[in-house]
Amino acid sequence: MLRQYELVERVKSYDPDADEAMINRAYVFSVQKHGSQKRASGDPYFSHPIEVAGILTDLYLDDQTIVTALLHDTIEDTLVTYDEIESAFGGEVARLVDGVTKLSKIEAQSENERAAENLRKFLLAMSDDIRVLIVKLADRLHNMRTLHFIKNEAKRRRIAKETMDIYAPLAERIGMYDFMREMQLLAFRELEPEAYDSVTRRLERLKEGGHDKVDRIGAQLQLLLGSAGLSVTVSGREKHPFSIWRKMQERHISFEQLTDVIAFRVITETVEDCYRALGVIHQTFKMVPGRFKDYISTPKRNGYQSLHTTVIHNENARIEVQIRSRDMHHDSEFGLAAHWAYKQKGDVRDQKAPWLRDLVEILEQSQDADELLEHTRMAMYQDRIFAFSPKGELHQLPKGSTPVDFAYAVHTSLGNQTVGAKVNGRVVPLRTSLENGDQVEILKSEGQEPQPGWLTFAITGKARAAIRRYIRHKERGEMIALGGKLYEEIIGRFPADLASELGDKALKAALKRLKLEDRSALMIAIATHRLLDSEVMEALIPGSTSGAGMEEAHPRQHAPVSIRGLTPGIAYRLGDCCHPVPGDRIVGIRRTGEPIEVHTIDCKTLENGQDADWVDLAWDSGSKGGTARLQVIVKNQPGALAAVANIFGATKANILNLQLVNREGPFHTDIIDLEVADAAHLMRILSALRALDIVVQADRV
Repeated sequence: MLRQYELVERVKSYDPDADEAMINRAYVFSVQKHGSQKRASGDPYFSHPIEVAGILTDLYLDDQTIVTALLHDTIEDTLVTYDEIESAFGGEVARLVDGVTKLSKIEAQSENERAAENLRKFLLAMSDDIRVLIVKLADRLHNMRTLHFIKNEAKRRRIAKETMDIYAPLAERIGMYDFMREMQLLAFRELEPEAYDSVTRRLERLKEGGHDKVDRIGAQLQLLLGSAGLSVTVSGREKHPFSIWRKMQERHISFEQLTDVIAFRVITETVEDCYRALGVIHQTFKMVPGRFKDYISTPKRNGYQSLHTTVIHNENARIEVQIRSRDMHHDSEFGLAAHWAYKQKGDVRDQKAPWLRDLVEILEQSQDADELLEHTRMAMYQDRIFAFSPKGELHQLPKGSTPVDFAYAVHTSLGNQTVGAKVNGRVVPLRTSLENGDQVEILKSEGQEPQPGWLTFAITGKARAAIRRYIRHKERGEMIALGGKLYEEIIGRFPADLASELGDKALKAALKRLKLEDRSALMIAIATHRLLDSEVMEALIPGSTSGAGMEEAHPRQHAPVSIRGLTPGIAYRLGDCCHPVPGDRIVGIRRTGEPIEVHTIDCKTLENGQDADWVDLAWDSGSKGGTARLQVIVKNQPGALAAVANIFGATKANILNLQLVNREGPFHTDIIDLEVADAAHLMRILSALRALDIVVQADRV
């Protein structure tokens, strides 16, 4: 454990103007307040914040950050209050300590909710000052170094998994690669002990077999670049055990099949020398295609800059080479922490990383724990591609992103209004995966709105959160509208003398009896069948369903409810079994917490839904458009499909899907999904198909 004078000397060695008195006060304050508390290792608890402060001195962080590290557990684990810290050390330190304070006392129903709530508050705190994250990462790193002292295996695994899922990616995203690698290694050792032992043993055998292979190749690279007139520093190492194991899992290969387990770093004096060194290496050794990346001209979102290449060395070994200038190397070692070294005096808000702004926007739009964790892991884990707007603006996106993801990356309003996209000047479907270097032009319309189907191919957290938020908002509005229609129908079941009593006063009394906040909550409860019709009636007029004033305890619906103006898939869902279209006689099945499921009156599904609540529904006269499914048996001869397609074209029906389901002798059976206007339109299509000589049978499924 660092002694008080040693910690002060460390800080003063790189920051002679540091507030020595404040650091001394914080050291003594932490020791006194933690008192006799012990860690799992048996060490005094105050050794932990002191070691965390020591870790941060290696990053040359300012005195306020060091003091925050010394005090970061006092609010949670002792009787110290925020006001006490503010009084003794100032508002800035108090705010930082409050942001870093662990949130272990949060009560949640599941581990996911606890992790998500911690992450939500943590992201909001660090969005104001990135030093909150830096202290938290140092805190987690020291906890991982002492993880083996915890006797409870389940707790060790939980902490290790949280580190692997959240904290290591956060460290990577702000460019603190040493923190990331050590946390991954320690978490890997806990989560996959057998794999960890296997990889490390093989690396040891590789060292023994190759003797000084790393040193020998490193010396050759140093000599090669030196002879070309370049002043460089070359260092080599075996790859990180966790990165080796992950590569084995991703490629489904064994350790012996790995060819690039050795990596070298070339540090140059200038940016120009980086490219000169790259040229010398590529002229001397064969480059492995597809393994060159230029992060100098297109830096990573965390600001990381370097040239990466993989070449085949003379010893028939693949080696990875990273080439960067000294300034780039400094930034890659410290990441965003480099901006908080003692000599930096900029506004903390200027240091906010772009990915962090995205995460804050996501957490503001996420509704539940699983959604937040999904978006956060997506935002932090996935490899990136670079795509350009028509004006040349560069946007980084995860691999597999689509034009919808690109649109939301530019601006949420642009994403909401997206109707199409051009990639490299060519119109493409919105589900098209973008490639590195694509130029993307988004086509928009004021009348467009996000579609539920976009969630099947949008992959960025920002896009998915915005789409879900819009759908939830629209779903709420439509549920209120549908509930209102059902409520009016329920009111219509009362005899005229009782119905006349149902004014605002009766509604307010009913809300109170049902323990609902307002009218909107009642309408949503009716639409989603969380309340039975009889419960609503009883709440409106107590005793109305017991026989007094009503002919039957559960009166039937009087008139069909119109579904015009509601969006399929939100307020109601069309049955996949019968594919109802406007003009069909329809019935709805209500199940608790789900949209109403719409079926045709003769659908066989209704035979199995006797226990469900049925709602008599009707298309409005203005309802247009639906998807019908046909089964068509045609003769197996040239031109058959073209003849069927001509009928669809002539009747202005759009083919959504076509599947050959059976081929038997001279006939084949096709299942065709068609976009039609209504039932009458569908009957005209069936009549035209049946008139063809080539069609044996045509029926609606």
